[in-house]
Amino acid sequence: MKKNNLFKIFVYVALILFALSIIIPVGWVFMASLKQNSEFYGNPWSLPMGFYLENFRDAWQAANMGSYLWNSVVVTSLALVMLLVIALPCAYILARMEFKGKKFLKTFLKAGLFINLSYIVIPIYLMLRQWNRMIPNGPLASILSEGFFTNNRFVLALIYAATAIPFTVYLLTNFFSSISKSYEEAAYIDGAGYFRTMVDVIIPMAKPAVITVILFNFLSFWNEYILALTIMTEPTMRTLPVGLINLQQAARGAANYGRLYAGLVLVMLPTLVLYILVQKQLTEGMMVGGDKG
Repeated sequence: MKKNNLFKIFVYVALILFALSIIIPVGWVFMASLKQNSEFYGNPWSLPMGFYLENFRDAWQAANMGSYLWNSVVVTSLALVMLLVIALPCAYILARMEFKGKKFLKTFLKAGLFINLSYIVIPIYLMLRQWNRMIPNGPLASILSEGFFTNNRFVLALIYAATAIPFTVYLLTNFFSSISKSYEEAAYIDGAGYFRTMVDVIIPMAKPAVITVILFNFLSFWNEYILALTIMTEPTMRTLPVGLINLQQAARGAANYGRLYAGLVLVMLPTLVLYILVQKQLTEGMMVGGDKG
């Protein structure tokens, strides 16, 4: 009993320290976003003297964070839609159907789990640049504008979705495999085909896993910096992380720290709100077994 109690105390203390290591920095950023510049030269842990909301207006308008936020929303939304449209049927087929080459395809997708987007940014950029050079003399010259493959939110979203397919398919396949086939058999008896069974039966039952992959990929797409910086060279096409770095550099030169922390809040707030809304489903999705693939 004493050993069990000591172990519980250790776990609680570790969890409390871990929570504080996250809550304190996040709370400090929110608090700093409400301060005037003069307040940063005193005690950094002091409470703000008032709610200086001008920082958010400056970050939104003067620093162009509103445009960056819109670009991030468009790119992330497009990437998530394309990812789910491809990954859900693929995972359902791998989990339920038998066909030649299935084992190779699953192994190939698992190998994709070890490829980080940061490792292939330069090859992707060189490939897109080469395609841009081919547009004027190619058959699609009348359709595609010059430089179509760079500074294009759709292309950036497509790359995000493509690189996230291995992880998403792997997780969803394991969850689909854990669902009893009796539900599908009942749907087949009622006359439902494969597509309708997947949409009306399997996907609703796999809601925790779907929300889990949406949240994980949302965080990945929303915070991605290297690829967005590389192929989105136009200032009007920058995403929020790229715009935040530019804001940070400008804040250092102008000593406008309040506007910088207001920009940080604009980056963090959507992810915090989304996590609060889906934390129950996320906890359920984390229970998905990983040993069925």
